[in-house]
Amino acid sequence: MRNGTPTVSEAIVKRSVAAVDAAAIFGAGVVAMHWDASGIDWHLAGLVVLLGTILGVNFLHLAGAYRFTVFARFESAISRLLMGWICTIAALFLATRFFEPVTAAEGPWALAWLAGALAMMSVSRFVVWQCMRAWQRAGRLGEAVAIVGTGPIAQRLLRDLATRHANLRVVGVYDDGASHLPKHCMGHAIRGTVDDLVKDAREHHIDTVLVALPLSADRQLVDTLNRLCLVPVNVRLCPDTFGLKLGAVAVSHIAGHTFLNVVDRPLSDWRWIAKEVEDRLLGALILTAISPLLMLIALLIKLDSRGPVFFRQKRYGFNNALIDVLKFRTMYTDKTDANAEQLTRRNDPRITRVGAFLRRTSLDELPQFLNVVRGEMSIVGPRPHALAAKAGTLLYQDAVKYYDARHRVKPGITGWAQVNGWRGETDTVEQIKKRVEHDLYYIEHWSILLDLKIIARTIFGGFTGQHAF
Repeated sequence: MRNGTPTVSEAIVKRSVAAVDAAAIFGAGVVAMHWDASGIDWHLAGLVVLLGTILGVNFLHLAGAYRFTVFARFESAISRLLMGWICTIAALFLATRFFEPVTAAEGPWALAWLAGALAMMSVSRFVVWQCMRAWQRAGRLGEAVAIVGTGPIAQRLLRDLATRHANLRVVGVYDDGASHLPKHCMGHAIRGTVDDLVKDAREHHIDTVLVALPLSADRQLVDTLNRLCLVPVNVRLCPDTFGLKLGAVAVSHIAGHTFLNVVDRPLSDWRWIAKEVEDRLLGALILTAISPLLMLIALLIKLDSRGPVFFRQKRYGFNNALIDVLKFRTMYTDKTDANAEQLTRRNDPRITRVGAFLRRTSLDELPQFLNVVRGEMSIVGPRPHALAAKAGTLLYQDAVKYYDARHRVKPGITGWAQVNGWRGETDTVEQIKKRVEHDLYYIEHWSILLDLKIIARTIFGGFTGQHAF
């Protein structure tokens, strides 16, 4: 089973190639117009280039030039490209003849445009083909799929998957009765129980889990689905042989089979890219803007007490991976609590004078923008908790069932729970339950607009709260 490296997203590759094609067609047209500027009606020529760009992308799509499997063979990629581009030229010719008189599409510039666009799109196909070869060698092509179940439904599913040329890889089979079963099911290794699957999903990369359990085993099915909610994977339920009245439930079609959508990966494809761009770009801008404030706080910490400026603490990050979270030191050096085994209290004697102010205003969290720029955290997300953090006498993961479900996204500097006042001391189990409830709401309803709303509420005091000290 392959470690960590994510599977290449078909959606991102296909749409990226289409975007490059559009840019190539339009860009080649603009360059060609400037190259042969004599006697050209710029307004009409611009309209022809825009029309050619729209027609080109659409005809290339109809010709199958954006099918993911086509990119793996350079000959196929070029032949599909030529087919779509010839259709584009024909449609463009007919369109410019229909709107008489349109002479803007005539002359050397038009020939240079069409040839230049074709050349650039051919180069892009070559680059993608080379990337496909590299991804193939790295084992990043094909959706990584795990199967839950070893009964008749799972056997029939595995048998059928073996006969299809679907773009997926079965990485293993899992069943809670694994200790009493053979080592293999339909030629695939039985790797353990559902708990082992949760562990493997954290240590290795798994895209989708196909649950092939009988619907009659409702208690086992519900328990299995609840455990799979703890990890950032797509979970799909395979209907049994009796069939289902699907109603309005969403479904996925994988290798010719219909599966019920039970759980979706919180951030994938373009949503993941949007979140990454937001974090890296906005994080870098904010870090640059607050750098004078960071230096001032560092100076005050040094003047107030002996010890380092920063405090590093191990906390759970994305998919339960441990990360070093940076904060400004707010406690005396000899009284720091690396694992947060003792929660801070009002008038806590371990906290310095400057530290008390930093905690009340949450300025001690500002160094975490370095974690954001490094890709370990997000600006907005569930707050990362220390390893030994407790609600009363219980560890958080013991106090809240399925607590780890909040780790399906990167932790954040601020979050939905924090701007709603759920931060600071956790004396009771109810307090941490409210935090997790808000974190899960954020994960299920994520959008750029929601992030911006949380950031705005944080800036205007939503991160302080009555429990901040």
